[in-house]
Amino acid sequence: MGTLEPGTPAPPFTLPDQDGKPVSLADFAGRWVVLYFYPKDDTPGCTKEACSFRDSHGALQAKGAVVLGVSGDSAASHRKFADKYGLPFRLLADTDHEVARAYGAWGTKRMYGKEYEGLIRSTVVIDPEGKVAKVWPKVKPEGHGGEVLAWLEAHTE
Repeated sequence: MGTLEPGTPAPPFTLPDQDGKPVSLADFAGRWVVLYFYPKDDTPGCTKEACSFRDSHGALQAKGAVVLGVSGDSAASHRKFADKYGLPFRLLADTDHEVARAYGAWGTKRMYGKEYEGLIRSTVVIDPEGKVAKVWPKVKPEGHGGEVLAWLEAHTE
């Protein structure tokens, strides 16, 4: 990560959500957007993180923020994941990883001593003017929704 600096314009995107409906960054002009990138639907860390955003969702909404989860999974996979855990926010299918690349959330990862290309668990908060406000380049899934909420509470009225 390192491509995105706070104060720079957030890269525009349009991706399908879990119902196949297109979602664009431009749809949320004038609102805070919490864009969180996660590796895979229904895996232990990603489930913890999604449930943490679910549990903070009402408070995030009260701050005027929209939560969008992004991974390389298909819309159908997202639908199952959202239904299984009652996720109240939209999950976007970035199947070619173009948006992840634009946001610095795609790169070299290491597992069991092997290097491979993959999605890096990270979060970007975009301000109502469409600029990058805060970047978490490496996220611990546990309690991350609360961490983002605390940051927003400190930076909004």
